[in-house]
Amino acid sequence: MKQTVVDMLTQAGERYGNMSYVCQKVGDGEGQWKEWSFSEVDRESDLFAAALIKQGFRPGESVALLSEGRYNWVIAEFGVLKARCASVPLSSKLREGEIPFRINHSEAAALIVSEYTLEQVLLMMDRLERKPFFIVLSHDTDLTEKLCARYDLKQGSDLIGYDDFIALGKECFREVEGELNHRRETIGEDDTVTISYTSGTTGNPKGIMLTHRNYWVNSHDAVKVVGIPEGVGSLIILPLDHSFAHTVGIYISLLRGLSMSFIDNRGGGMAALRNLTVNLKERNPYFLLTVPALSGNFMKKMKEGIATQSPFVQRLFASGLKWGIRINGNGFDRTPLRDRVLGFLPYRLASLLIFPKLRRVFGSAITFCVGGGALLEIKQQEFYRAIGLPVYQGYGLTEAAPIICANSPGRAKFGSSGVILPSIECRIMEDGEREAPRGKAGEIVIRGGNVMKGYFKNPEATAEALRDGWLWTGDLGYLDDDGFLVVTGRAKALLISADGEKYSPEEIEEGIMNSSELVDQIMVYNDMRKYTVGLVVLNDGAVAKLVRDRGLSGTEELLRAVYDSLYAFKEEGRISPLWIPSTFALIGEPFSEEKGLINSTLKLVRHRVAEYYADRIEGMYSGREGTDFFNEKNREAVEKYLKQA
Repeated sequence: MKQTVVDMLTQAGERYGNMSYVCQKVGDGEGQWKEWSFSEVDRESDLFAAALIKQGFRPGESVALLSEGRYNWVIAEFGVLKARCASVPLSSKLREGEIPFRINHSEAAALIVSEYTLEQVLLMMDRLERKPFFIVLSHDTDLTEKLCARYDLKQGSDLIGYDDFIALGKECFREVEGELNHRRETIGEDDTVTISYTSGTTGNPKGIMLTHRNYWVNSHDAVKVVGIPEGVGSLIILPLDHSFAHTVGIYISLLRGLSMSFIDNRGGGMAALRNLTVNLKERNPYFLLTVPALSGNFMKKMKEGIATQSPFVQRLFASGLKWGIRINGNGFDRTPLRDRVLGFLPYRLASLLIFPKLRRVFGSAITFCVGGGALLEIKQQEFYRAIGLPVYQGYGLTEAAPIICANSPGRAKFGSSGVILPSIECRIMEDGEREAPRGKAGEIVIRGGNVMKGYFKNPEATAEALRDGWLWTGDLGYLDDDGFLVVTGRAKALLISADGEKYSPEEIEEGIMNSSELVDQIMVYNDMRKYTVGLVVLNDGAVAKLVRDRGLSGTEELLRAVYDSLYAFKEEGRISPLWIPSTFALIGEPFSEEKGLINSTLKLVRHRVAEYYADRIEGMYSGREGTDFFNEKNREAVEKYLKQA
């Protein structure tokens, strides 16, 4: 068979048949989960594809998906692919102002939504270049009827519910079966499966085109590295538009007969958070995909729970954890015999009496977790390995479909992102031409069948990222002597929040520069922190003019004027509150080429700026400077303008 994900589904249907593939909670009781088998998903996605063809969708058209993770997202996506269309997965966390560009740029002819995202799109219909056909992944027909009446939509021609769409597929199946079979037979390995939007460098996101072969290769590679038994299950906590969850939850599952349960999100995102602990116990997963913020929160709750126990339990836990961390070492190198002997008894006692109770919050079958989205701090890796629930750090990016390397039960080292997948070539480049020696950091560059086709309708960005078949990731790292990749930073840094969400800093910087004449240079920063901050170099002439024009004479007055100018961009409402800088540090001198903070084309060298001003950055995350723009250092930075006046 060809290397396509549609053929992967067909093979899974033949191999795993009636085994559970996707599961969703359909009632309020503990056992009210419904399962759809591999064969059922294969058959029902045929009906979805038939209905698309009946509705006039042509090969090569794109269909956007804007929904929380659920069973019929998976069916709908395979239906889209069988109709030889492309899927455009969108985050349900997108703000209204962020949605239109993605729909317009991808030229989406249809929009598959949930009952929680439909109205969000309808509210900004006037900003769409074409009116999409809506398919609602909800069985709530009353809701569909109300929204149709409210927004003057005609059912059948403008909007249709999922059940009705599947019914249409059944009715027309014989009529379009020949065309459906022809489309399936002519699917090419280089056909686009998804156009996944990520943050770009000019404010607008880029559409990453991933092909059938990209996903096929990455899925087969990952299975070889991370050993997962056939038929085990997981609870999908991450959204399906997240490339990590998308590849593992939808495609890798086909290769091992894995059962994927979706967190109960009836009621929206907050309901999903409330249901997490209950769903873990109900579905009892064998493994989990997680992000540092989530595993960190669980670690914190575990320690808080221990603090409420008796002094004996607290001492036993502390001693067992300490020796567990020492005995496990870095997870790879063998620890000294002395540590293993001295720590055997306290670690063994805690492993028998304390740690199993801590792990039970994830269910009784949990064996390991895989961390993605952002780098997992070593303290978390040490803690979870000690209590018997290792969290294996991986590394990847959407352009690589997405997994590049991973730690696994068979081979892991704390502080690293694991070993490179088998079919991927990896180089560490000192610059555009020279490869770095082993152990020295440089830009991570890869080549393989998992590397994207390019950026949709963006040849300039494609040419910059793909050079002679090699993907220049923009991330910095090195390969150690044992073959583990250690990621050290970003050459072209995206903002990354504590839960792994990513955003382009340039969009914020551009917004501030466009709305404030007082800014000469700016760099916004967030590296897995709770909030975003910024480093600002003021324009001396503009600030001096402001002082003169307004007759400012006091530090407080001037700082207030600078503050108002810096935040003027908020009035446009383009940036999500998550990414708006909570404070700024005013820098007294420009980012210069002499210090290596900008390059010869005057572009910021972000990781060097972050290193150079590490103290100022850390100051904005602690103490008064972190919560008050009107702090002493910022006062000192503006006082010179008052003296000059």
